Amino acid sequence: MKLKYLGLAFMAMFLSSCKEASVQKENGITDIWYKQPAKDWMQALPVGNGRLGAMVFGDTNKEHIQLNEDSMWPGGANLGNSKGTPEDLKELRRLIDEGKVHEADKFIVDKFSFKGITRSHQTAGDLLIDFKHKGKVTKYKRGLSFANALASVTYEVDGELYTEKVIASRPDDALVIQLETSAGAGMDFDLQLSRPDDAGQPTVEIHTPEENEMVMNGTVTQLEGKVADQPHPMKDGVHFQTRLKAKTDSGTIKSNNGKLELRGVKKAVIYLVTQTSFYHEEFEKVAEENMAKASLKPFDELLKKHTEDFGKLYNRMAFKLGEETLDSLPTDERLQKFKAGNPDLDLEAKLFQYGRYLLISCSRPGTNPANLQGLWNNHIVAPWNADYHLNINLQMNYWPAGVTNLSECQLPLFDFADKLVKRGEVTAKEQYGINRGAVVHHTTDLWAPTFMRAAQPFWGSWIHGGGWLAQHYWEQYRFTQDTVFLKERAYPYLKEMALFYLDWLQKDQATGQWISYPETSPENSYLATDGKPAAVSRGTAMGQQIIAEVFANTLQAATVLNIEDDFIAEVKAKQKDLKSGVIIGKDGRILEWDKQYDEPEKGHRHISHLYALHPGDDITEATPEAFEAAKKTIAYRLEHGGAGTGWSRAWMINFNARLLDKQSAEENINKFFEISLADNLFDEHPPFQIDGNFGYTAGVAELLLQSHEGFLRILPTLPENWKTGKISGLMARGNIEVGITWNNGKLVTLTLLSPINKSVDVKYGSTTKTINLKANTKMYLGEGLNKIEK
Repeated sequence: MKLKYLGLAFMAMFLSSCKEASVQKENGITDIWYKQPAKDWMQALPVGNGRLGAMVFGDTNKEHIQLNEDSMWPGGANLGNSKGTPEDLKELRRLIDEGKVHEADKFIVDKFSFKGITRSHQTAGDLLIDFKHKGKVTKYKRGLSFANALASVTYEVDGELYTEKVIASRPDDALVIQLETSAGAGMDFDLQLSRPDDAGQPTVEIHTPEENEMVMNGTVTQLEGKVADQPHPMKDGVHFQTRLKAKTDSGTIKSNNGKLELRGVKKAVIYLVTQTSFYHEEFEKVAEENMAKASLKPFDELLKKHTEDFGKLYNRMAFKLGEETLDSLPTDERLQKFKAGNPDLDLEAKLFQYGRYLLISCSRPGTNPANLQGLWNNHIVAPWNADYHLNINLQMNYWPAGVTNLSECQLPLFDFADKLVKRGEVTAKEQYGINRGAVVHHTTDLWAPTFMRAAQPFWGSWIHGGGWLAQHYWEQYRFTQDTVFLKERAYPYLKEMALFYLDWLQKDQATGQWISYPETSPENSYLATDGKPAAVSRGTAMGQQIIAEVFANTLQAATVLNIEDDFIAEVKAKQKDLKSGVIIGKDGRILEWDKQYDEPEKGHRHISHLYALHPGDDITEATPEAFEAAKKTIAYRLEHGGAGTGWSRAWMINFNARLLDKQSAEENINKFFEISLADNLFDEHPPFQIDGNFGYTAGVAELLLQSHEGFLRILPTLPENWKTGKISGLMARGNIEVGITWNNGKLVTLTLLSPINKSVDVKYGSTTKTINLKANTKMYLGEGLNKIEK
């Protein structure tokens, strides 16, 4: 093997550290851990099987396991598809053409918007375990193992060991808890299920059909619901049943007043299943069958199957950065040290893997997509309804999917988007008079409504939710090279979006170009000529960029599929005269609107006009003027206090990666840890939004590997303090698996693996080479991108 001594030494060091880490895991060292129970929800630890999940508090007196299920929504698909008419659209455009933007702002909300809606994803309830400990608790530890998807608690009471293990098993579709003690007399505890009231009204009925079973039946309601900012009580919604069964190897179990009392128990396994009417018409029967099958299996068998299932996804990647010496400290203490100005590289690597852990846990084939809180929500009325915001948040949830080797986890997004298309076709026709294609506005929920909801025009009068989602279909193909998916799923979706835009675009009489309007820029406003804030305009940057991307990706997909028809010819014709979404203003920044306006919020958290930089790919080093303008755009935002929220800071890391700005990437990673993380490492928007976690994971991947330009960039934006590290299992577009080892900031080894014979251009620093890959044969390259024989 022709490796430099430095490479051999580093490889040996890394293998040794991996072996040590493996031994630590076997001995109970978890990825994140704490020496006290969670005092509040943002300290609890999440588990999930994609659909069913929980937050584990680890309390030794009254353990609280807050329950989650992804279809717990009130109401139904009963609010209609549209508001407003094609005639209203004509009038709105007239107001904009005449410069009456304030009238247009009011008109678009009054005529087209369902305004504010309160219809929230909700908690599935709570499991309380009331322990009867009488002695002193010592040696407490609570933790979460990512690879095993296992939450655990250990402690001693008067020298006797107590353990709690919690998994959310996908193979057996159940939440399973094992409680065990070394105490000769066993342990005593009570089990109780509950769910919060809705506006003071009970939401469940609980009974105990057997001495060791509890059943909780309920309906998700929203008695203080709102539609169009007006009271709209929702007395019906998804129906559900949660079943619990306890099994022990000793002691007794009996039911008493809606609780289960367990006494003198050495080991107990608690099985919990939840099924809903959203997934199954006969959900109660399914729940009963689900419990009957799961409860036949001992915990060790369930854990083994669960770990194997989760590991098939999670173990595709490994990432080492810095030293693991701080693993001896609780995670909250490590985080506090970071916030005090002491970066922790190993914790940065753990947060990357935590994002992957969370995505696997809340988005698996056949489930609903990850919402604003992923899956984990303890509210009846959650912040922003814990729904689906399509002006970045839902999309950011899936930025890590392709590059971190989790493409299957993105399938729920496509299942959901396909539902949006069906309703979006009706909305486009009824609301805008467009008979081809579909439109999806800014916000939606479980029932896939596509109507506009915006109490204020800047907040939600935006039509490009579906257009942005189209990027994910195309990227799924780029990463997987799955032509069946491209033909059957991606191209039909792209075509729907492109058809809508073909009929939506208007000819600008002054320039002869095709422009989109009415337009807004997500959640931002500009100062109109009278100095007052306005939102509605013509041809904003993000809208034009998304339309251009939809057209370009549609044409590329058609080329792969050998499609050439009248529709493709029409796309090409309008693409030719489409107004650019990347226009540079007099101050060198990219314009956000159709003109250079001043802004009431110069440091706004959304930087929508840089969509073409990321997640789009039209702004690169190959477009130097726009590349520099993007840098100035970011600098301006940050100078005025931008990127204050968690997800916005995570987006900034991705921007830094694309701009090859190592220093800023390092600074924004540090800021993210210092400002945006709770003790359990959830992103605090505030309040909690999971998109920041996913955006961070995607950003780290982008710093180490980029493939959006048609070639592979290796370590393009490696932060200066990431001196030494190794990552394996990253995915590049073209379905190429990539591994990278570096030392002293320099590439040591690069591995490439493709399932087919192919050539790929690879760039590292100033060196670019064409590498010929042989199917299913790992290629090893050194610092100069020269082949290393193995």
